[in-house]
Amino acid sequence: MTTAALVVALVVGLSVTMAGAWIVALLTGRSGWIDAIWSFAVGLFGAAAALVSLTSGEITARQVLVAALALAWSFRLGIHIAMRAGHGGDDPRYRQLREEWGVAFKGRLFLFLQIQALAASVFALSIMIAAHNPVPGLRILDWLGVAVLIVAVIGETLADRQLSYFGENPANKGKVCDVGLWGLSRHPNYFFEWLGWLAYALIAADFSDTYPWGWLALAGPLLMYWLLVHVSGIPPLEAHMVHSRGEAFREYQRRVNAFWPALWRNAGAATRKEGLR
Repeated sequence: MTTAALVVALVVGLSVTMAGAWIVALLTGRSGWIDAIWSFAVGLFGAAAALVSLTSGEITARQVLVAALALAWSFRLGIHIAMRAGHGGDDPRYRQLREEWGVAFKGRLFLFLQIQALAASVFALSIMIAAHNPVPGLRILDWLGVAVLIVAVIGETLADRQLSYFGENPANKGKVCDVGLWGLSRHPNYFFEWLGWLAYALIAADFSDTYPWGWLALAGPLLMYWLLVHVSGIPPLEAHMVHSRGEAFREYQRRVNAFWPALWRNAGAATRKEGLR
């Protein structure tokens, strides 16, 4: 298969998949399934693109490694979101869009999910670019990429569990979770999600100019940062939290960074609180 044909297949396949996610969301009334389907789709299409042979050569160890990383990330995140969607109500971000769009919600949601399909295509292409780095053997950069992804998955899993345990405690009803990683960043799960995409950029990187296309894998972490921090991640979620938690969340915003974990800022906030007692 040619590179151009593979790119077209990825874009079309992800577009059709997100059209299916639109149908599922409308039929079930639970938009949380959208993010689960998106996560599975990126991993599955990315892994498939990693394993496709673009030359007559055999599949390399790097292709298998990258495909395994993509699937591991995808299934962990997808299963986590699917379990939440199966037991909870509508996602607050999509609920807000439903209120804003009114009677136009169905049509605008379809277009919105097609934009998500395009974003998914960029991430799948980042995975593909990393997998098809032609530099022989596995290098230090490859293993560094593996280490970064492992740290990202562990960190995101830990953040999700800390938030879940906090919410399950009746004594914390109406409170803002600021324990563990949530005391270092208001969105540690988003930070580790972004960190995971640096893994593919590291694996794709080639400082010998043998593979200049490898630098395009930077599009993954760059796009993920923009989406999480400025578009569909932090802004709508924090608007919802301010509405539901009020001053408690505003105080949390004042003392904890939104995205980048900051040990020093958290410690300073603790010191100021002690001084007020």
